[in-house]
Amino acid sequence: MTPERTAPRPGPLYRLYQRRLRREIDPERSPHHIAVIVDGNRRWAKQRLQERVAFGHRAGARKIPEFLRWCEHAGIRVVTLYLLSSDNLKGRQEQELTDLFEIIGDLARHLGSHGDWKVKHVGSCDGLPPELAGALHEAEVRTQDHTGLHVNLAVGYGGRSEITAAMHSVIDEHRAAGGTLDTLAERLTPETIGEHLWTRGQADPDLVIRTSGEQRLSDFMIWQSAHSEFYFVEALYPDLREVDLLRALRDYSRRQRRLGK
Repeated sequence: MTPERTAPRPGPLYRLYQRRLRREIDPERSPHHIAVIVDGNRRWAKQRLQERVAFGHRAGARKIPEFLRWCEHAGIRVVTLYLLSSDNLKGRQEQELTDLFEIIGDLARHLGSHGDWKVKHVGSCDGLPPELAGALHEAEVRTQDHTGLHVNLAVGYGGRSEITAAMHSVIDEHRAAGGTLDTLAERLTPETIGEHLWTRGQADPDLVIRTSGEQRLSDFMIWQSAHSEFYFVEALYPDLREVDLLRALRDYSRRQRRLGK
């Protein structure tokens, strides 16, 4: 990954606003897990008259370690980053995908070298080049015993594909245990399906954030976000500031979560 650039030091008014926002966040009502739809990298590049959108993707990748430090400082324990969807693998030009594979691989290696962060790949390796799949796997193995911030990298991810894969896994497991078609229905419960998702063993996201002003899920964690809160940020991801995250956390802490009730 391109080395991180040193951001300009915030001015006094910005720092004052940061402190105010932090005071307005109820620590007892902060999210444990946030999921982020990283959006706006391509538009960011086009606004800067760059012919190759990789310019924007690299800027977004440089922002991610900084964003994760903000989350860590805010007491968040799990962050899921939606970096590359399974639909992207079919709908993007070959050169953009080649650049993206390299950028995400470098990012995975960079995050995997962080002192105590735990990195996990969430998605399918189908359609990913071996170099990228290997980088994601290596980051998982290297950090599997870490106890710090848990970082899910959603790469080659699609919510519908995830649910389909979970159903296949349940059926295969049921068949291997000697189960029959007549008894399969008893196994198909929300709890069992949840245990076979790519995020199995993890709490569902409390808060889903999308950057760039778009207000849609784009096939992201459609099972896990059934009771999540949503927050939409106008900023393109490379332009995201810590106050944008703090405002999202303040907004979340003021909501009354119904959790389907």
